[in-house]
Amino acid sequence: MAESAGARILVADDDQSLVRTLSWILKENGYEVITAPGGEGLLVKLEEAKPSLLLLDIMMPKVDGLQLLERLKSDHRFRDLPVLMISSMPPEEATVKALGLGAADFISKPFRVRELLARVEAHIRVGRELAKAREEARSRAAMVDILQEVTDSLKPDEIYHILARRVARVLNISKCSMVLAKAGDEVGVVVAAYENPMLRNLQIELVRYPEIRRALSTGRIVLVEDVATDPLYAEERQRWESDGIKVPTRSAVAIPFWMREQQIGVFFLRTTGDDLPLTQADAQFAETVIKTAVAAIEKAYDFETAVSDKQRLEKLAATDALTGCLNRRALAEALETEIDRARRYTLGLTILLLDIDRFKQINDSRGHITGDSVLRQMGDLLIREARSVDIVARYGGEEFVLVMPETAMQGAAIFADRLRRRVETRDFADPGEDPLHLTVSIGLASFPDERITSADTFVARADQALYRAKNEGRNLVRQ
Repeated sequence: MAESAGARILVADDDQSLVRTLSWILKENGYEVITAPGGEGLLVKLEEAKPSLLLLDIMMPKVDGLQLLERLKSDHRFRDLPVLMISSMPPEEATVKALGLGAADFISKPFRVRELLARVEAHIRVGRELAKAREEARSRAAMVDILQEVTDSLKPDEIYHILARRVARVLNISKCSMVLAKAGDEVGVVVAAYENPMLRNLQIELVRYPEIRRALSTGRIVLVEDVATDPLYAEERQRWESDGIKVPTRSAVAIPFWMREQQIGVFFLRTTGDDLPLTQADAQFAETVIKTAVAAIEKAYDFETAVSDKQRLEKLAATDALTGCLNRRALAEALETEIDRARRYTLGLTILLLDIDRFKQINDSRGHITGDSVLRQMGDLLIREARSVDIVARYGGEEFVLVMPETAMQGAAIFADRLRRRVETRDFADPGEDPLHLTVSIGLASFPDERITSADTFVARADQALYRAKNEGRNLVRQ
């Protein structure tokens, strides 16, 4: 029996005696045979039967076989279908015409059986290899396209949505989603759905989805070609009937996937009555996409963790450990940026340099633990009083700097005096200790000012104002 046995062959010929003979020969050699009594309605027949090979007579009473071949080869649906032309025409003339229009081969009447079978087997094999090559090329192109978008995304939830959208488009289906669940779960979470891009974290009862449950429990692809007949859906069909539910799903595929060797969920594909049913090839393509994309998802998780760790370390490096404010190095960078922005857009920029009055006495009389507590509370107070756009930093020792973008001297002075009074009325003692009241002195400097050329000169101007506040009696604001 031929290697291509089981393939479907459509025989289109008006000679019924020849059709019967061909059908018998081909069936005896293991082929499935469908016949068409001539060329009328052939394209419709081809669409329904989807044969692996067409045997087409050149000379038929109502339809010219060569014209039919030309129409067939101009239709993208049948461009790759191998066509074996049969005719009693002189071989030279028929061969030239048939091959020129896209026929795979020509065989003349009367034919030799062994030669016919050899040609049939060869062209079915070539047709299958061509279809496989085209599908692989299509899959590779789709994979490259999908993974290019996947690797450009940083967050796993974005990758889920990309996969659902792109696979649905490649397979030309209307419903494609990612469901997170593991074996034994009663509820799954739909994290992405092609049919509803806005959907996020929808819980579903897995008892309604037998293919998902089976995929999770077995760890294998589950293909349901027709939900109306598949035994897996027997209970669901009974429920639909008793509840009067009309379900549009035609076929479904559930593809389990893992991440870091742990089962995560399933890739869930469905077609409706308007879609072509899903096939094993569709399921394998989607599985390939998933397996490759999981690596991208894991990479995204790793990258996101790395970014998070990097940001955390950068924040630690820029933060004063005691007060939680920016440290002096981070202040210098932030202030340079704000000066540049103020200069570029002609904006006001003011800084406050605050010093806790007689702080050394606190350390000497109450100890460094109380002193540290005072510094922490001062940092908290400044952060709470500042606007979201302001920058609060510990400049060193008991000195703090507050940077106020887009703020002129007058507004900053009002804020500074309110802050001074807030400190003056606060009790900085820890619970159970004697009251501890403090005062602060504040110096202001504002940009633009021709004397300010850098962050250091800016702070130096504020420090000069702070010196005046201290020299004039403390607990003052000076410009």
